[in-house]
Amino acid sequence: MRGFEITVPLPLDDADTAVREALGGQGFGVLTEIDVAATLRAKLGVDRPALRILGACNPHFAQRALEADPSAGLVLPCNVVLEAVDGGTRVAVVDPRALMAEPAVAELAEEAAAALQRVVDGLADAA
Repeated sequence: MRGFEITVPLPLDDADTAVREALGGQGFGVLTEIDVAATLRAKLGVDRPALRILGACNPHFAQRALEADPSAGLVLPCNVVLEAVDGGTRVAVVDPRALMAEPAVAELAEEAAAALQRVVDGLADAA
């Protein structure tokens, strides 16, 4: 899957805070949060490093996407993955252009991708 990635030298909870602040600066909020590691531990007895998925949404982008193509709801919200790694936290953000290639939403996907790239770029400055 195509996306934007950075590894920040922060523990996962601190990286989570930085990610949420960076998302907010680009008009995104977090609608959902999934603690994948806790779920796998509870359901399968599998221990793995911390892995959290945030469902980020910019309501202006979402509304425009849904107006242009109601099936855009299939790819909303945008996933942001935080994973504990040696030396910090890997942050990966989905590239909306990989999910919304239809001509009706191509320009919007470019705008959303640029905003999410600024989120990742901002994390480099914050770390």
